[in-house]
Amino acid sequence: MEMVLWSMLGARGVDVLAWESFGSQWVDDIIAQLQLHDAEAWIADYGELPDLEAVNFHNDIVFTWNGTTSGVRIPDGDWIPEDRAGLTICDATSAVFAMELPWEKLDVVTWSWQKVLGGEAGHGMLSLSPRAIERLETFKPPRPLPKIFRLTKGGRLIEGIFRGDTINTPSMLCVEDAIDALRWVESIGGRNEVRKRSEANLEVIAEWVDRSSWAAFLASRPEIRSCTSVCLQIVDPWFRKLEEDQQAATAKSVAQKLEEAGVAFDLGAYRDAPPGLRIWAGATVESRDLKVLLPWLDWAYAEVKSSS
Repeated sequence: MEMVLWSMLGARGVDVLAWESFGSQWVDDIIAQLQLHDAEAWIADYGELPDLEAVNFHNDIVFTWNGTTSGVRIPDGDWIPEDRAGLTICDATSAVFAMELPWEKLDVVTWSWQKVLGGEAGHGMLSLSPRAIERLETFKPPRPLPKIFRLTKGGRLIEGIFRGDTINTPSMLCVEDAIDALRWVESIGGRNEVRKRSEANLEVIAEWVDRSSWAAFLASRPEIRSCTSVCLQIVDPWFRKLEEDQQAATAKSVAQKLEEAGVAFDLGAYRDAPPGLRIWAGATVESRDLKVLLPWLDWAYAEVKSSS
């Protein structure tokens, strides 16, 4: 995403949307680092979305499709007009292969292999619309660009980057891992099937949350709840009465209990998010395994509460 922001922004104003940690990084990049003066940040609290109808599409729009650290996703692309003047620049890292994206309305999409398909980290993917390519070939950024950020040479798109040429040497094991994951997607029915798997996982967790006396979704509305990075908050009145640092310690203890029991790992909320739990529910996770996990959450919370 940094490559795109540094290479393409500045031709017109920018609206940047944020409702979790990674979106906030793009706000910092655009306003503090690139120092674009004609930029406006639309920021919402964890669990909410900014007012999408207030966005100015005469500007470029920068946003994440799925907030990995808040468990909040954009429900659809209806808010993006066909006749927009600016570019739509979307970080879809934990959305591709799990959510329906309006590709025809997204001019720039970035994501990575490791999300949703469970592969190795460190490889970014970039998709550009004809409008985005035109921007690259007609706009010269008023800033020096490191070599690794350059997408054009002599005023033309470096097309080799999109045909398999590399800037440096990637791991061929990671390439083979990604190919293997794509073969698996094809074998189970393609993109629609992996999306169904993620949505089914979210439904399993939702049914448990509906019965829970202590846990709730961090996302306020069902239509904006992520089906990959499912973030839960603790709503037990006992927990709510604790001091902020005690809440954080309690939530961390719940995740630690699960890890010590060998049940689940890395279930703690992201460090910048409200205290709670975060469950990965992407397409590589089996619904039956989530059904086994959920009673353990009740056990771990009860254990921590009773010992406090």
